[in-house]
Amino acid sequence: MELESRIIELETRLAFQDDTIATLNDVLVEQRRELERLQLQVQALARRQAEMAGQFGIAEDESPPPHY
Repeated sequence: MELESRIIELETRLAFQDDTIATLNDVLVEQRRELERLQLQVQALARRQAEMAGQFGIAEDESPPPHY
């Protein structure tokens, strides 16, 4: 009986571990999708900023006005 209860305990732990791993994997996949989406947004914003800087003739090394 001792061996059987130990096997049942191990199978129960394994089932919980499998469920936890599956849950963590789902979260990881969702975070990766979110990260990729955010990276695309940052790239789009960087392109947009560069386009706007070109339109208005803003130089990146332009010093601040004297009142700063």
